[in-house]
Amino acid sequence: MANQDDKQTSVAQQAKPERLTKKELRSIFLRYMFLPESAMSYEKMHGAAWAVSYMPLGNKYYKNDDQAYQRLLKRHSPFYNTEPQTGQLVNGIVASLEEQIGMGNTNVSEEMPVDVKASLMGPLAGIGDSLMQGILIPTLLSIAMGLSKGGSPLGPLFYIVTYAVIITIVEIVCFKGGYKLGVSAVDKIVGESAKRLTNMFTVLGTIVIGGLAASTIALKTTVKIPFGSQTKPLETIIDGFFPGLLPLIAVLFTFWLISSKRMSANKVILILTVVATVGVLIKFL
Repeated sequence: MANQDDKQTSVAQQAKPERLTKKELRSIFLRYMFLPESAMSYEKMHGAAWAVSYMPLGNKYYKNDDQAYQRLLKRHSPFYNTEPQTGQLVNGIVASLEEQIGMGNTNVSEEMPVDVKASLMGPLAGIGDSLMQGILIPTLLSIAMGLSKGGSPLGPLFYIVTYAVIITIVEIVCFKGGYKLGVSAVDKIVGESAKRLTNMFTVLGTIVIGGLAASTIALKTTVKIPFGSQTKPLETIIDGFFPGLLPLIAVLFTFWLISSKRMSANKVILILTVVATVGVLIKFL
């Protein structure tokens, strides 16, 4: 009898679902790292990538339960969109929740991962876009453009390698942090501290872009104006009280075309080309 009880206990322990292994977590992480925009559509955005990313989890927990496997893929197929790199935080949180569902934890419903994704994709988009698009990319590009002077290949190489290393580190940290914190990370992301963090990144990104525009846009006027008994270049007078005024006007004009007139980038480039050409022909620029 004792041997039979020991065998039953051993079988029960073997039947109990185990946690995701490092290999399985790595597979979920890498799939979302490389695939979020591989099947983009206005209807689902990152939805298809999410479904593919969680196939390793489905193969582990629902290999013999087709209906549960289908529900897993269906709940991760609808529309989802956020900044992909910092979005790994949500991926980590959802991985921890789906792990609990797969292990039979009744305290975690199948709707919870979906609710978490819907709640966090907006705040993370604000933080991620401000951090990546507003700070990291302009900063690295400004350095790369300086290194590229004279046709040096060092600039592009610097940007490619540095950007790849930084975003890889960011994604790993976000995924591991989300997986470790689980659903408790929601309060940290959607709270007041997150809003202040978003505002901080927005202001910092604006400063970086402003500095980049002032240092890289070359726009000067050749006009000379009477100055006493002589003439003096208008550019010298402008720089005396407002250095970089013409590049600032060009940036504000471009921003107005994009934000107010809703013009595409190609149309804006064409308009700027025409303005620059006319300015040179009339000897103003």
